Amino acid sequence: MNPLARLTAILPRPLDPVRSIKIKLGLLVIIPGAIGMSYFWYVIGWFAPVTSFSAIGLAVVTTQVLAHGMTRPLREMTAAARAMARGDYSQRVRATSRDEVGQLGQAFNHMAADLAAADQHRRELIANVSHELRTPITALQAVLENVVDGVAEADPATLRTALAQTERLGRLVTELLDLSRIDAGAHQLQVARFTVGEFLDEALAEAKVHASGAGRDVVFATSVRPPDATVLGDRDRLKQVVLNLLDNATRHSPAGGTVRVGVRTEADALLVEVSDEGPGIAAEERELVFERFTRGERATGGGTGLGLAIARWVVGLHGGAIAVHDAVGGRAQPGCLIRVSIPAG
Repeated sequence: MNPLARLTAILPRPLDPVRSIKIKLGLLVIIPGAIGMSYFWYVIGWFAPVTSFSAIGLAVVTTQVLAHGMTRPLREMTAAARAMARGDYSQRVRATSRDEVGQLGQAFNHMAADLAAADQHRRELIANVSHELRTPITALQAVLENVVDGVAEADPATLRTALAQTERLGRLVTELLDLSRIDAGAHQLQVARFTVGEFLDEALAEAKVHASGAGRDVVFATSVRPPDATVLGDRDRLKQVVLNLLDNATRHSPAGGTVRVGVRTEADALLVEVSDEGPGIAAEERELVFERFTRGERATGGGTGLGLAIARWVVGLHGGAIAVHDAVGGRAQPGCLIRVSIPAG
């Protein structure tokens, strides 16, 4: 703490008990005026009571009139803060002055807007999570009720349906945990260098199992250039990114469609491209698909709307970028291409 701050901290505050700034400003006029009058009367022997009291009274009245505009934003902020405590974030204060009170009013308005946005986001998050949880739970409950009531047999097909809904619940819970880590700022990475080809084979094998279990009839085509390409990063997190992209591509591909995965090195960066043969994503929606619980008009197959948001988070932790791009050559053709760029290290 600097000397001025230390001096300010120890100075007395005799006006703290006064609960009104307007009264404090009035006292600031009366007290110095009284001290000045006493000095002239005691030291000089000159005292003009009518003139002195009239001057002080006029100064006090003027101060009160001017102080009204100074203290009005403070009263508005007090009322707005009490409204926020009740959950009303729509209140704003008039901040037209350029002094410290005006700056405080502007900061208060910005804070109120941020709180309103955060509250709206919280409400949307609760509504979306409730909806996403309700869908598989309802489906799983219906399957189990049919089995218990004897309407359906507990055959492998019925059990596979129940298992699929359970797996969907498990994926949603895992993604929600990742979402909580994003909000908490947790970003510990287990960084190591690994070969991209082997890593991609593992991810594809798992993606094929998921696609087959969900009844998605797609073909995977891969290419890695060079075959011995390596990258420095968190293997498990990057695998999560690739699996999310592959799951997104298989859900939006038509039956018998091809999901292409291309990996290549370019300018000290590793590029991973995943494309499908679905309806594609409009240019105005390409940034929105990375928002939470945003699936777009083309979404089918029970996605949670969190996969791409988590993928962007993981890629960002690695210092990379992820985006939706036009088809190769800029041609207008069906399909979506998502490109991930990771520093090769």
